[in-house]
Amino acid sequence: MARRAVTREQLAGAARVALGGGRRLEAVERVAGGTTKGVYRLTMDDSTTAIAYLWDAAENYWPQAEGDDDLTEPFSSGAGLDLFEAAHARLDALGVRVPAIRLLDRDGTHHPADLAIVEDVPGENLEELLERDPRAAAPVMARFAEALEAMRLHRAPAYGKVAVVDGGGTSRGTSCEGVVLERAQRDLAEAASRDPRIANARERLQERLRVLAAAVRPRAEYSVVHGELGPDHVRVDADGNPVPVDIEGLTYFDVEWEHVFLRIRLHDAYRPLAVDGLDEDRLALYMLAQRLSLTAGPLRLLDGDFPDREFMAGIAEHNLNEALELVRA
Repeated sequence: MARRAVTREQLAGAARVALGGGRRLEAVERVAGGTTKGVYRLTMDDSTTAIAYLWDAAENYWPQAEGDDDLTEPFSSGAGLDLFEAAHARLDALGVRVPAIRLLDRDGTHHPADLAIVEDVPGENLEELLERDPRAAAPVMARFAEALEAMRLHRAPAYGKVAVVDGGGTSRGTSCEGVVLERAQRDLAEAASRDPRIANARERLQERLRVLAAAVRPRAEYSVVHGELGPDHVRVDADGNPVPVDIEGLTYFDVEWEHVFLRIRLHDAYRPLAVDGLDEDRLALYMLAQRLSLTAGPLRLLDGDFPDREFMAGIAEHNLNEALELVRA
């Protein structure tokens, strides 16, 4: 469905409570990004700003799919304030810089949907900084590596969404690699139904997934993983600190999943983030799985009314070709 325009009047009360000081909400501006929630910049009459997150069905571009709300599925698209709050608490406890929380509203006091108002981190994201001035980005990347190391070294005895595991729950499946294999098979089937090139290579891709998964050895401890930590999901604050955003998907999982995504998104710029001791078998499985996910996911998103269609189609096309390259003789 098309997104509704959120008005100043709808968020004026929440902004007044969150930012106080006799301030009045002057403007509400939608911020680019956010496929599962609305992201808005709030500007007060004294130029103070904050960011509002709205988890409303009308803000979600993804077509509804079975299991979306099953939080015991590590890769379910379940979103909302509970996931955000648990993820924020975990990262903050690890010393990872995250936007400060100004207000949380899960009771509909200020808006019918789940609402969070957080610190605005203005300026560039890491992707923009790397493109503009790689030398200036170097100290930010060093701090980013420190944050990733803190996440990697924090271990949990179970995998799954941080909100589920920290709450004493358990997740579906028997292993990270098993969950990834099952998801990759679904993504493969979905991509094959939408593109004949994947359909023609389906048996080769299926066999490659099975071979790669069979090579992975069991593991019993898991790290903190953002899951989609591309440079566009890392703001850079005024002190040069990296600030991860879109954190609701935070999970305890194999750290290799995070590093595969970082490699895909950063290319040569990934080098400062590289660490020793990653499992090569997991890296191989997860690379193919993520290529399939980054093909099927954008194609699924295009079934709806996502506005930047050329951009999303480009992501699907690039990763489709990369997936096929992994099974070419």
